[in-house]
Amino acid sequence: MGTIDSTLADDLTARAAGPGSPALQDLVAALAAGALARDRGEADTFDAIALVRAARLGVFRVPTTEGGAGATLPQLYELVLDLAEADSNIPHILRNHFAFVEKALRARHLPQYQRWLQHVNDNELFGLGASELGTQNIGDGDGNTRLQPDGGAFRLSGTKYYSTGNLYFDHIIVNAKMPDGRFVGARVSVRQPGVDVRDDWDGIGQRQTASGTTVFSDVHVAADDVLVLDDDVKLPQQATFAQLYLTTIVAGILRRISKDAVRLVQQRERNYYHAVAPRPADDPLLQEAVGELQSAAFVAEAAVLNAAAVLGEAFDSAIAGEPNDPLFVEAALRSAKAKVVVDQLALAAGTRLFDVGGASAAKQAAQLDRHWRNIRTIASHNPGLYKARAIGNHAINGVPLPTAAFF
Repeated sequence: MGTIDSTLADDLTARAAGPGSPALQDLVAALAAGALARDRGEADTFDAIALVRAARLGVFRVPTTEGGAGATLPQLYELVLDLAEADSNIPHILRNHFAFVEKALRARHLPQYQRWLQHVNDNELFGLGASELGTQNIGDGDGNTRLQPDGGAFRLSGTKYYSTGNLYFDHIIVNAKMPDGRFVGARVSVRQPGVDVRDDWDGIGQRQTASGTTVFSDVHVAADDVLVLDDDVKLPQQATFAQLYLTTIVAGILRRISKDAVRLVQQRERNYYHAVAPRPADDPLLQEAVGELQSAAFVAEAAVLNAAAVLGEAFDSAIAGEPNDPLFVEAALRSAKAKVVVDQLALAAGTRLFDVGGASAAKQAAQLDRHWRNIRTIASHNPGLYKARAIGNHAINGVPLPTAAFF
């Protein structure tokens, strides 16, 4: 398969690429250059993740005093916007890692996270094993994966689905149940015996995220790599980070659409005989359509960064040891509102793009359909109508927002 040209250093001990740094700009540019080839299956996504590792992006939020880039939470979401504009698969792959780091930064007083954070500082990436199929309600936290005692250690068995990114990572935190009924998080290595990460994701979009199946068959787990979830750090709204992250990816795709629209009109040399102007760039209808797309991208970006600013304040309070509950609730509310509107704007924009491009925009070589497919796939992770209903019930009746998964 193809490779990616980049001036990024191959030395993984190099300083982490920080916000606004030339190294970060180089990374984003290199990922954008290979996006279409990866979507066609002509380039390997492992090459892209190798660039991510070379830039030490996994420690983007780790303090500079500990070898990280020291980025704020809003700066992380700005990075997600940039990465999503370049290739939406890449930030989606990294979502579970960044979510893990956020948890670790708040829970570094626990010995398990101290151990696991050292892996992060060693430029290793963490994935997640959480979702399962079955009759249980989606997101209720239950499942059939089991962790059985085995002498002074444990054995893990079960199957997880929607295992985004695990194929490219080093470690997986797996949600499992003990014989006594307690739920735990267990760390395993992606490459140890009994761990089978399958690249069987067949979604219409986000095709390179490896969001498929991970099977654990009698996998050895060290005792100090098990954390009882009742002992874990809790937040008022546990899932806001991940939900806003997905909406930010959608906003980044919308930014790409707005720029693709400009390029399409600029490159068109002829117009329809019954058009308002013979030259597409002078056609007020096309100008209006491009203006609408530019405006939609602006509003989407503003919405997610507004929510990220509040979430950043909330996370800062948690890291300081005094979580501000009202800030977390406000961040969850703003994130939910952003999703309801941004998903709709982006899906409409993915279709509107073809209005400005003409019939040639539908050619497979252009791959402009990937934008709509990717948006539709990401938005389906948590349908907006459920978010809108919860927002409305909160506004009308004062009913609190859900506090478990998806909020």
